[in-house]
Amino acid sequence: MECIAYCTATSYQIKPFYDSLRGRYKVSLYRDVIHLEVPYEEGSTDLFFFPYGAIVCWNCCKDSLRQFLEEISHFENQRYDEIETDEFTFVYDSAAKIVDDEIVLPNHDVLTKLAISHGIAQSVKLSSFETTIQKTMNNMQHIPERLAREGRISLSRSEIRRKMGELFLERSSINLHVNILDSPELFWDYPELEPLYRMTANYLDIEKRGHVLNQRLAVLHELFEMLGSELNHQHSSRLEWTIIWLIVIEVTITLLSDVLRII
Repeated sequence: MECIAYCTATSYQIKPFYDSLRGRYKVSLYRDVIHLEVPYEEGSTDLFFFPYGAIVCWNCCKDSLRQFLEEISHFENQRYDEIETDEFTFVYDSAAKIVDDEIVLPNHDVLTKLAISHGIAQSVKLSSFETTIQKTMNNMQHIPERLAREGRISLSRSEIRRKMGELFLERSSINLHVNILDSPELFWDYPELEPLYRMTANYLDIEKRGHVLNQRLAVLHELFEMLGSELNHQHSSRLEWTIIWLIVIEVTITLLSDVLRII
């Protein structure tokens, strides 16, 4: 059986989506996480919708999955151009573990799947952050390279402002949502489930990847400051040249007026 995770958007409007599902499906809400159970001939599908734009689907029925991906699209904030995915298989046995992307579930309890789903959802969201930062760094890579080669940034003031705006938007978007990597509040209510989440988070290296993400954000911050310094330098240089030309004009007028008596 398959477990598939998606990250499709910056965030979901969970409460309106939940209200749209009630009365039509078997649906529950666990601290802003929607659980949706969809029966079909060969069993049932469990879908979990997380407020930060991630979906985890257990025992995926492809038709149901496509249907609910379409439904959630009406409640997305800032849909991603590229959807991040992650895939696992899962079986049932006596002890919970994850080996070679196969999840072993100790029981059929929905809360067991939810605890593990939290770790999977965080991982796929982290992947979207990693992709965004890597693209930004690739787009900005030529700037420090040119600075090292030429000793200056060959960009106009408007271009520098545009680059700073792009960096600011990326940093702000990630910083606003980086708290999703914290331990979920679900485990305040169900502390006995936290070991399942920790097992998943450790397997997916969420803590290490979060640390690398913060390091890359620090690099973007340094690049942002470098562009700001260059912008200030260009402004100061422009003021200096303006003052120099004003002095030259004043001296020229003085010479023409008082010395050469032309004016």
